[in-house]
Amino acid sequence: MRLKNLYIEGVHGAYYIPTVEFNSETGICKISGESYLEDTGSFYAPLLEWIETYFKKIKSALVVIFDLEYYNTSSSKCIVDMLALLKKYKDMGNNITVNWYYKSDSEDYEEEIEEVEDFMIETGIDINLIKK
Repeated sequence: MRLKNLYIEGVHGAYYIPTVEFNSETGICKISGESYLEDTGSFYAPLLEWIETYFKKIKSALVVIFDLEYYNTSSSKCIVDMLALLKKYKDMGNNITVNWYYKSDSEDYEEEIEEVEDFMIETGIDINLIKK
């Protein structure tokens, strides 16, 4: 069964929309840039829906990459929702890898690592922290 790739071009304006590249053929899903949106839930809902559809139709390994320069509190909540969904599918026997890229030269990188570790505790999914 075919699932369309999901691509959303990142935008910098009054709000910041991250670039989204979800590829159903390769199983690689990437969210990059900055996530500071007016209606974060409405933005992330189709991403969660795509992941659910992927596991219902494709049933193959999935690699999720977070490469965010900045994300606000409401984006953080949506990221936790996504990680919890991934954990659910991982517990059902699906092969899922989550990679989180961070800049070690950023002044806030230690806080970012702590937050990602909190995501792991909250959702129970392992996240590979990768220095870029």
